[in-house]
This record gives sequence, C-alpha cells and structure tokens, in this order.
Amino acid sequence: MTRLSRSALLYLIFTSPTFALDDLHLPIVPRTDAEANRIAAVTQPTTDFTKAEQFEQNQAGATTVRVIENSNAFSQFSDNLGFDKELDFKVGNGLFRKLWVSSPSSTLASDGLGPLFNARSCQRCHLKDGRGHPPEGPDDTAVSMLMRVSIPGGDPIAEIEGYLADQPHPVYGRQIQDLSVQGHPAEAQIKIIYSEELVELSEGETVSLRTPKYELVELGYGPLHPEVMMSPRVAPQMIGLGLLEAIPAADILAKADPDDLDGDGISGRANIVWSKAYNQPALGRFGLKAGAPSIWEQSANAFLGDIGISTTVNPFGFGECTEAQEACRTAPDGNTDVHDGVEISAEGLELVTFYSSNLAVPKRRNVSDPTVLRGKQVFYETGCIACHTPKFVTHRLEDDRAQSFQLIWPYTDMLLHDMGPGLADNRPEARANGQEWRTPPLWGIGLTEQVSGHTYFLHDGRARSLLEAILWHGGEAATHRQRVIDMAKADRDALISFLESL
Repeated sequence: MTRLSRSALLYLIFTSPTFALDDLHLPIVPRTDAEANRIAAVTQPTTDFTKAEQFEQNQAGATTVRVIENSNAFSQFSDNLGFDKELDFKVGNGLFRKLWVSSPSSTLASDGLGPLFNARSCQRCHLKDGRGHPPEGPDDTAVSMLMRVSIPGGDPIAEIEGYLADQPHPVYGRQIQDLSVQGHPAEAQIKIIYSEELVELSEGETVSLRTPKYELVELGYGPLHPEVMMSPRVAPQMIGLGLLEAIPAADILAKADPDDLDGDGISGRANIVWSKAYNQPALGRFGLKAGAPSIWEQSANAFLGDIGISTTVNPFGFGECTEAQEACRTAPDGNTDVHDGVEISAEGLELVTFYSSNLAVPKRRNVSDPTVLRGKQVFYETGCIACHTPKFVTHRLEDDRAQSFQLIWPYTDMLLHDMGPGLADNRPEARANGQEWRTPPLWGIGLTEQVSGHTYFLHDGRARSLLEAILWHGGEAATHRQRVIDMAKADRDALISFLESL
C-alpha cells in the first residue's frame, strides 16, 4: 500500500464511489454554481453589529426548538421532524436511556453489559443530553468522565498521510473502565488533584484557573505501562449533531490552513480517520479530537467502550477487554441471534443514531440586546471566528431529512487546532497530535447550567466558567486570549453575555 499525498487524499475523498455520497452515507443533491455562490454570500461573517442578523435566533435553522425553562431543554426533537419519524426518535430515546444488565439474563433484549464498563446506559454519561463533568469531590463518581489510554508505537495507516500511530495499552486497552459486573475487578479509578493559578486581567480583575493532575488508582489488572499516555474526557452535549454531520466536507476542508498560508496564526487541520464501516479514510467530525467520521460509528464505539455492548460494527461480546484480561474475555455475553448475533441489533443502533442526529438546538436568547450585540462584535473583532466559524449551510439531502439545506450557526469550523501545552493531553488520535483539539460548537453553551447543573467546560471540565475556558486558550489562540485579558472589563463582560445567549 502506498502513502497518499494530501492532494491525492482529498481527491479520494471526493471521487471514490463511497464518497460520491459525501461523508460516507448522506444522499446529497449536488449544489449548482449559482446556489454555491448564494450560500457563500449568506455565510459571510457580518460586519453590522447594530442589530441581530436575519434568522440568527433560529441558530439551527428549521430544526430549532423553543427554549424549555428546565433541564429538558436539550432533549427535544428537531422542530421540522415529520410526524412519521417521531416514533423512531422516541424509540431511539428509549434505547439511549436503556439500562443494560450483565449476562446471562432472562431479559435477552437487555443483557450484555460489560463485563467492564463506564456506565449502564448512554443517558448515564450524557445526562439530559447535556455536558458531563469531572468528579466534584471524593464522594462523587466519574460516570460522565472517562480516561482514554494508549502507548507509543503501532502501525500507521498508509492511506492517511500524517497518521500518528499509537497502540492500545497491552493490559488496559484504549479506555479505562471504572465499573464492572460482579466477579470482575474494575480496571481503575480516576484521581484528580487541582492546583490554582491566578491570572490578572485589565482593570484589576483576577481569575483563578485550576490545573488538573491525573492519576489512575486502584488498578485492577496490574501496573500501567511506563509509557502510558492518558487523555481525560468529559461527555459532550448531544444537540445539533445531525446538522454537523450534514455540513459539506468541502466547506470544512476549504477552511483548513495547515501551513498558515494566510499568516493569521491559525492553522486548522482536518482529522482524517479510518472508517471501520466503509473500510477507507473519512473526514473526522465527532469526538473531542474529531476521531469519528459519523454519528453512527461514534455511537457504535461508545456502546463498545463505555457500556461493553457489541454491535455489527464492533461485534465483540466481551467489550474492550484485552487478551491480558482472560476471565473478562471468556465471561458470558449477550451475543445471540436475537439481535443479529450481537448485543444491540443493527436496527437498534440505527435508532440510537437517529435519536442522536435529531436532538434539537434551542433558540438563541436576547439576540437584540445591546450588550449581547456588543459582545458579538467583541467576539468577531477579537478574532474568535477564525476557529469558531459562525455559519454554514447544510447539504440538500435527497431523503428529506430534517437537517436538509439549513442555515445554521454552530460556531465551529470542525477542524483541529493547536491549543498549546496547557490543554495538551500529549496523546495522538488519528492525525490529531497531543496539543490539538477539534473546535467545539458553541450553540447551546449558555444553557449548560440549566441542563446539566454546572458550568464546567473544556475537554476535561477544568474550567468552572466561560471566562476560565477562554483563559485556558493557548497555542494558536494565545494572541486572542491576550486580547481578552487586555480589553476593557465592560467588553469582557459583554463577550460573556454573548456566549451565554447562544
């Protein structure tokens, strides 16, 4: 197998039979030149901050839903979802909430948990479809947080230029499972120790940032490899995923500037990953480092790693247990003919994917408030939109999906950016290096406390406020961080008001 150049890889993405559907499985209607020109004009960043833009309140297009004033704000289905699809959404919701039990069980539809796992259901990690958090003390669990692990080495994927190979930990695999079924020890527990550092801002304001130090304790299967690489992750919010999947790959790749040819200090890169479903390279979109190409594969990987449930994508009844965990690999499992020979059927996985694709984004609040408009201007003029791209128009889809041809405002470019050593996990993922993270979408971020009961942000929840999250930005965003530090306090407060309106 030969290594492909970047240009050859992009040619593969847009000309191979699979990618003729664009992004693996979306049945698209190609854009005409005239339509592409209109879209380019509509998605240009505004320069008028005296009033809200047309349609800005409906930040997820016609899928946008009203704001429910309780913790269920992220658990609504797309507003334009057809009545005939509502049942699929609700059944998918049921499977998302389903509590799995260990094998053997009299309930064949629900057995197969573990033997090692992080949660008994998807909902346990993504509570109310919102953002997870690190343990808040010795009596709190890490149920919405996990630790990825690996060691250096492994074989690169020849078809993907710049692929950064690593390999599973020989004993603990690629993810630490901190829970287990009876008779099996859990792998480990996550221990976090924080230290505080004071940051001085203009006009005498100060903010304390907490730096986490991670350790794995109560190791159930022996010591860690001396070269182990660890990456803590909290569960991200679930809204708007189907719309992010429907953004044309060409629009995402057009924003990539890996060599910073325009000299603006921002060098976003696409993560190109291996699709197990289609056995070829694909544009990474989902996960904190854009390590999954589709909601379907991301869901299948979460079933395997988080709950220990097999699918047709990952048909391993023993979950992520390694060869070093022999008792785990030989334990009873739920792989029966009831569900296509695996623990959740292909139809069940499709329903969970459909549910995840149609969790709706709520409307913006206070879009015409003068302080919010000033904060928006500060956000744009500070240069935040260099990564947090305001607008896209999704594909026109042949099967009339809710996500078809929508003007959306996710505030993400879906690309990888170097965020500096302060946020580094020093662990690669496909083409993402140890300092790179995918730009997270910002829609719904102002409802985090309402939905999740906290205001913890960033990949590991270290930031306790939006301002702390901004002050952790380094690497490509270091200049923008400094601008926030130096700006007038009134502008800094307005910036936070704008983010809270999303």
